[in-house]
Amino acid sequence: MLHSVPDIDNSEALTERQQAVLDAALRLLVEEGDNLTMTAVARRASCSKETLYKWFGDRDGLLTATVQWQASKVRVAPVDRKGLDLASLTASLERFASDWLRVISSDTSVALNRVAVGHAGSGKDDLGAIVLQNGRFALARRLKPVLEAGRQAGLLDFDDAETAFRTFFGLVGRDVQIRLLLGDRLQLTEATIGGDAARATQQFLALHGPKTREQTTGRKASRTG
Repeated sequence: MLHSVPDIDNSEALTERQQAVLDAALRLLVEEGDNLTMTAVARRASCSKETLYKWFGDRDGLLTATVQWQASKVRVAPVDRKGLDLASLTASLERFASDWLRVISSDTSVALNRVAVGHAGSGKDDLGAIVLQNGRFALARRLKPVLEAGRQAGLLDFDDAETAFRTFFGLVGRDVQIRLLLGDRLQLTEATIGGDAARATQQFLALHGPKTREQTTGRKASRTG
């Protein structure tokens, strides 16, 4: 059973001390992978195990909070539904894409995902489910309202928000994550990340931007001509 911990969508949900503990847990995952223990985290973070149990409940609770903390670094710029225009929608999507690329290419995310993949279906713990629920699925919950706002403003055209999110996610991530998991020493500079984020956003808008009546009529004519 997954341990229930408060959803961490931003750093305001944590004290600085708790953030430091989760950063220590992330560093240990990079260094030790599968050997992460409450004792090791307490030692690295210079706190007691009792404090860890009080804050996070158990090892799964600590892992859940750690994944949430890492995922919280992927920000979604708030949009004004009433005044939303193409420029602000594009900026929000590009920021999300940049943050996500920056997070998934970090040593901590690569180490965390490798451990989660290794545990998937093994019965060791719920890390795979924790990563899905508090990583990818949490990011979808965070971005879908922006996509819905874009559709309501007539800036996006799609039938299903989940499908639209998966399309955007795929355009941003491409094969980056799997290459990193398999040991490719892929170096993503800030310039590369910014360029990839802008490119993915423009590709998504080309696919799901509003279709004018003339465009629709033209496509139908070309298919029947």
